Formats: sequence, C-alpha cells, structure tokens
Amino acid sequence: MIKIYGRSDCIDCIACKKSFEESGLEYDFRDIGESLRELAVFLKIRDLNSIFNDLKGTGKIGIPALVTESHDVILDWEKYLLASGGQIAESAGACDIDGKGC
Repeated sequence: MIKIYGRSDCIDCIACKKSFEESGLEYDFRDIGESLRELAVFLKIRDLNSIFNDLKGTGKIGIPALVTESHDVILDWEKYLLASGGQIAESAGACDIDGKGC
C-alpha cells in the first residue's frame, strides 16, 4: 500500500487524500505534524532522496510525498493518481509560503 506523508492542515495533502478516497485507491496517510516519529521518517526520506533537491532552499516542504511499496518517492501525486486510474478531486487550490491561495 502506498504511504502518503503530509499534514492534515496542508491544502495539497487534503486534495491528495480526497482524490485517493474518491478514486477508491487505498493509502496509508502519515501525518508529520501529529507524530514526531513520522516527521523523523519523512526528514530521513527527504534528506536521502535527490527528488527533493529542487525544493531545498525554496521554503517548500515537499508534501504530500508518496512512498511506494518498493520505496520509490513520488512528489507528483496527481500524475501518479491519474496513471493509477484515479481522478483528481475538485479542490480549493494550493497554499503558497506567504499564505496566498489558502
């Protein structure tokens, strides 16, 4: 089962979860804001995977981050969802670091 690392108050994570649910795709949501253990696991994933390199220094966290059973890390959850036969749920849009779009 795919793991989704994110936060319950992240608009992108909410949209990701809603899309997975409406598409009937199973997932295991790991809230990095609710659990220090999950935050530590996510930080290790982020530190060790080059997929996050372009995000470093931008103020972006890199969530939602999908981790497959084979430990591949995916940041483009929409592309993954569509490739898995799912559909993107209607959502409110993304938050920027300055709070715009929330």
